[in-house]
Amino acid sequence: MKQPKVIFFDAVGTLFGVKGSVGEVYSYLASQVGIKCDPQTLETSFFKQFKKAEPLAFPGVEIMAIPDLEYEWWYRVAYDTYKEAEVIDQFKDFAGFFRQLYNYFATPHPWFLYKDVFPALQHWQKQGIPLGIISNFDSRIYEVLDIFGLTNFFQTITISSTTGIAKPDPNIFIEALKKHQCKPEEAWHIGDSKKEDYEGAKSAGLNPFLLERNNDQIQSKFIVNSMERLIN
Repeated sequence: MKQPKVIFFDAVGTLFGVKGSVGEVYSYLASQVGIKCDPQTLETSFFKQFKKAEPLAFPGVEIMAIPDLEYEWWYRVAYDTYKEAEVIDQFKDFAGFFRQLYNYFATPHPWFLYKDVFPALQHWQKQGIPLGIISNFDSRIYEVLDIFGLTNFFQTITISSTTGIAKPDPNIFIEALKKHQCKPEEAWHIGDSKKEDYEGAKSAGLNPFLLERNNDQIQSKFIVNSMERLIN
């Protein structure tokens, strides 16, 4: 396969993931204020509310307003998650609790780095290939990248909240390409979501790779269970 002029990556689920599950983190933090809730119940509730929410993108908004809008977006998802789990009325100060929850996800505690990330990034960096991120995550991504020592690998970071466009909309990929003055067919995109990453990148004309780390029966060169498959 021809060497790309730039390689883009998704963030959560591709570079780093949540330890255990979101439900476990939400359950643990609730337990710290005396509220018991089943982690699996919260996991199911979270993904239901997450999928129902509008895209984490704010078109036409001043950049200074973005952090507050990100915070409000996640507040609603979290509130509805605990409400769906029928424990919201147990919180004495949900606003104060949410502030702690939100900040927690900007620390090392809930995250882990996938073991194939550093070898792959170092390989491509040594080859002189520019690397970038295209993510529907929010501005906390910069803190998480710093935590794992990943910041210096990436020349560009394109996130939905500040771009005003969310994956799988092909335009967020086009915006990222503009930063590298690169044609779609000259770029790769690697991500773990078939809809947002694989289909989104493909619709924009990039070469997409779907990362399925738990799949041991892969039959396609465009579906891999490790980034290391792409450097060998």
